Amino acid sequence: MHRSKLSRSILLALGLVSAGGAIAADAGTADTSSSGSHAAPTQLDAMLVTGTRASNRTQFETLAPVDVFTKQDIQSVDSTDLKDVLAQLVPSFVVQRLPMADGQVFVRPATLRGLSPDQTLVLVNGRRFHRSALLGNRGAQAADLAQIPTSAIKRIEVLRDGASAQYGSDAIAGVINIILEDSPGTEITAGYSQYAQGDGASRDFSARTGWALGDYGSLALFAESSNSDATSRTRQRPDAFAFQAAHPELDVPNPVQRWGQPELESRRVGFNLKANASDTLELYAFGLYSHSDGVSDFNWRNPDTTTGAYRTTSIFPGWNLRSLYPVGFSPQYGNTQNDLQLVAGLRGEITPKLRWDLSASYGRNAIDYSLDNSINASLGPDSPTAFDLGRLTQTEKNANADFNYEWDVAALSKPINVAFGAEFRQETYQVRAGDPASYAVGRGAAAGLEANSNGAPGFSASQAGQWSQHSKAAYVDMEVPLGERWSIGAAGRYEDFSSFGSTVDGKLSARFAITPDVALRGTLSTGFRAPTPAQLNTTSTTQGLDTRTLQIFTSGRLSPSDPLAQLLGAKPLTPEESRTASLGLTWRTDMGLSGSVDVYRITLSDRFSQSASFAIPAGTPNPLGYTSVNYFTNDFDTTTTGVDVVGNYLRDLGAGRMTLTLAYNYNQTRVDNGSTSVATNETQRVLFEDRLPEHKGSFTGSWDVGAWSLMARVRYYGKWTDSTGNATGDIYQQFGAMTFLDLAVGYRINEHHSLRVGADNVFDRYPDEATFQASRGLIYSRNAPYDTDGANVYAQYRLTF
Repeated sequence: MHRSKLSRSILLALGLVSAGGAIAADAGTADTSSSGSHAAPTQLDAMLVTGTRASNRTQFETLAPVDVFTKQDIQSVDSTDLKDVLAQLVPSFVVQRLPMADGQVFVRPATLRGLSPDQTLVLVNGRRFHRSALLGNRGAQAADLAQIPTSAIKRIEVLRDGASAQYGSDAIAGVINIILEDSPGTEITAGYSQYAQGDGASRDFSARTGWALGDYGSLALFAESSNSDATSRTRQRPDAFAFQAAHPELDVPNPVQRWGQPELESRRVGFNLKANASDTLELYAFGLYSHSDGVSDFNWRNPDTTTGAYRTTSIFPGWNLRSLYPVGFSPQYGNTQNDLQLVAGLRGEITPKLRWDLSASYGRNAIDYSLDNSINASLGPDSPTAFDLGRLTQTEKNANADFNYEWDVAALSKPINVAFGAEFRQETYQVRAGDPASYAVGRGAAAGLEANSNGAPGFSASQAGQWSQHSKAAYVDMEVPLGERWSIGAAGRYEDFSSFGSTVDGKLSARFAITPDVALRGTLSTGFRAPTPAQLNTTSTTQGLDTRTLQIFTSGRLSPSDPLAQLLGAKPLTPEESRTASLGLTWRTDMGLSGSVDVYRITLSDRFSQSASFAIPAGTPNPLGYTSVNYFTNDFDTTTTGVDVVGNYLRDLGAGRMTLTLAYNYNQTRVDNGSTSVATNETQRVLFEDRLPEHKGSFTGSWDVGAWSLMARVRYYGKWTDSTGNATGDIYQQFGAMTFLDLAVGYRINEHHSLRVGADNVFDRYPDEATFQASRGLIYSRNAPYDTDGANVYAQYRLTF
């Protein structure tokens, strides 16, 4: 399709400024989508739109490390969950499964360089993607990558460097930019997968079609559905065996609860539009909508030991919960999500050297929680067994005005690229109360019967509300070519937040070409992550099972502004602040060998977390029956050091082409000081320092020959440490390193039809068993940084035309 001069210049020159539709050619990468094969990895001459606003900047020429993953790289991973795809492709990206972890079962935390999930900025077509409504472990509120359909992605660019001075809050660990497909043609994919143990079957379907709108632009439409069955890696609980022996007349389920992935259905649709109004004006818009429903198990309630639910009292004469749940009960936790992102903008040029981009976006994530197979024991026979727990909603509105100017300076052979602009952003967080019965304190509470829906109390009327925060920002970003060898960059950003005030951040970058094919690069930057309205204002209640006493405990997380929290020492939240330094070497050769080595150091101050847990002071009202309470706080400082190694090698082998890719990350985080130091909170220190592997890497080989394609990938995870998460006092266990082998073979039947079959974790390997969790039936740690369900076999059929 013919493109106007405006289209060509903007698509390559504006970079993130106008990446709402900025798509650049992946030079040196063949399109083998029709064969379903694993194409060669993007080489260091692929055009970028992330991490730079300069025109015609390539991956090899960047001043900071950027990984680029093509559509074929994405299709080489058997998953419709973008988090799982990135976990296999990006060495410093880790995602956990977290079965039976409340909302985190469905919105799984993902980390880049071992930092908090909300310290990585997520963009779609260069525009900020909204956060999830869920506040995860230690209060992180991050964007949920699982809401983005993988079949709609053209490529992914991952900036592995601090970038708050360029893009604002959250870009401490780096930036993940998802570029949506915009090319003409149709692709339909149907897939099926199942674990070797016979469960976890997943049925996936996706369709994408695109049209060239004459000489005026393009339109692409996406649709995707996935239906996954639950998995179970569970043994019967010892206390369930004892209960069965004590009550031989009953038929106790084996197991009484399930540890594994949830049952999950999801549907996703979207569009990507670009239209040229004239030679100097372009309209762009895109939208994504996702809906999902899931169900997960909670801990089993033993009738003989769960006295808070099974107690008989004179308050409810003749009522005994055993008549309803004679063999105990495992509450069923439900999650329904609706996610929407809409972006529209105009861009054009005032002169060939000065371009502009105006855009607005709206993002919303709403999560409805439910609980079935449960009880509010304090209501006795009046209690329902199913509850609406309430809804969490995160809404974000953004408006951006961006400009890009190529400034010709007589003393320089190339122009200085000057980008500048402003942004307005508003975040709103809303909590809708659940059914009154889900948080009611009934008459039976006076006799020791537990209040609230058992398993997950609903959001109460006192917890419900709506809170907003807005921010204004202005930035400037310059890149200066100092001759053929030197390039330097400088960026600065001022941002003012209604909740806590302003912040100023900066970044300096440099690159020196030792030879035309070998270069040194380095950066120095400061960054920040602003606390969200949810973190500033909300409270929550969770329940857990102590692995030693097997008693349910109830924990409360209070808002820092809560009077009780302030009594216990809570102070107003302030932004997390970072300082990042990196130094790297990158190279390419005519022999097909290219790569990079980058070392980095990230110091973070005033890191955000939950405080230590406190007992409720004597005489303080405690209607929700909290065992302990904590609150969000700027808690501690850390230093993260690491190295990224990436290598690619391409060569002809026989009648085909061989591609080898090495990706390795070493990442170490140490707590420097604060209330999570060894002296005051050993658990938090261990979790931050050792909960993720310090070493993670992969080695991928592919061979495309004729209609066939073969792929083998070895994934490596280093040792890591887990803890029980008990109400008082934790038990630790170190898990050893794990290596997995993935294999796949593809066959192109003809230009339209292709097949691909494969297996992840071919040798059906499992980690060490979690010995401290055996009391509740768990076999493998739920906090593992990899899938613990064993081998997964899959088949895919793809139709393209």
